[in-house]
Amino acid sequence: MTPILTAAQPTATSSTIWAFLGSPWGLLVCWLVVINLAAFVTFGIDKWKAKRSEKNSAVRRIPEKNLFLLAILGGSVGALLGMQVWHHKTLHKSFRIGIPLILLVQILIPAGLYLYWNVFHGA
Repeated sequence: MTPILTAAQPTATSSTIWAFLGSPWGLLVCWLVVINLAAFVTFGIDKWKAKRSEKNSAVRRIPEKNLFLLAILGGSVGALLGMQVWHHKTLHKSFRIGIPLILLVQILIPAGLYLYWNVFHGA
């Protein structure tokens, strides 16, 4: 007898994907994708608002602290790409130095933790 609802049953591939997304690494990957997309889009929206605010003073811009906050929360790659793609905040020294510095710290901290736990602590 053939089951009626065969499409609802998970396959080996889909259950593997759900198992990955439910793991801490999967959640981290999902978070980084979402926060980087948010940072990238936010830089684009602020650039659009910057162009509009030249003609209309009632347009409210996104505060710079919010742009930095998105980068600090893990969206530094999206912020850096947003700066380059939208040509936004590229002349501000605080962004030219700050965003790459945040990215560098976000790379060095996990690398340092990995070295500590697997090389120095394990020896």
